[in-house]
Amino acid sequence: MEDGRKKIVMLGAPGSGKGTRANIISERLSIPVISTGNILREEIQKGTDLGKQVKSDMDSGRLVSDETINGILKNRLSMPDCEKGFILDGVPRTITQAKYLEAMGIDIDYAVSVEIEDEKIVDRLAGRRVCSNCGRGYHKDMFADPSEEICEDCGCKLTKRQDDEESTVRERLRVYHEQTEPLKDYYEQSDKLIKVSGDDELSEIAKNVLSAMGLD
Repeated sequence: MEDGRKKIVMLGAPGSGKGTRANIISERLSIPVISTGNILREEIQKGTDLGKQVKSDMDSGRLVSDETINGILKNRLSMPDCEKGFILDGVPRTITQAKYLEAMGIDIDYAVSVEIEDEKIVDRLAGRRVCSNCGRGYHKDMFADPSEEICEDCGCKLTKRQDDEESTVRERLRVYHEQTEPLKDYYEQSDKLIKVSGDDELSEIAKNVLSAMGLD
């Protein structure tokens, strides 16, 4: 951490819970989570040309191109709230993107990998429901009947994202293992990799990660 900033990358398959863990660590360290998934979904909601291309990629389980991600990332990391550090969730997804960060002069301090079995992820994502209004997430097993799938916060109907269909989830996992999982070896070679269980209790997450970083 030569420049004094805490620069953390979250790794893990889609549905591993890395976003939840990123938010908990963010609160403890008072640095923002930069979620490329959220940024891309905003583009989709706006109906921009970028959003249309991204939607096509996400619905089919493909990764969004490095060029698109790199451009978004460069703009976001230049904002004032990143001055003390940041947590990247959803990027880098390839070694090419990791090298782009280095070319930008960003030396990642820690890569936190959330480990969980594929079949648990399939069950988690295929059963996921999302509020059509506020975006709060649920699981179908929380409801006895589909007619009860209503958001507790705003009362709006819950929906199933197209990219949560089981066939798409399995394709996303295949792409993850092929293109993103090699990042674990990439960061381990420089002693930056920290592995945590995707089954950890939420109350233990921050303690375990910060302890591994020597920040507890």
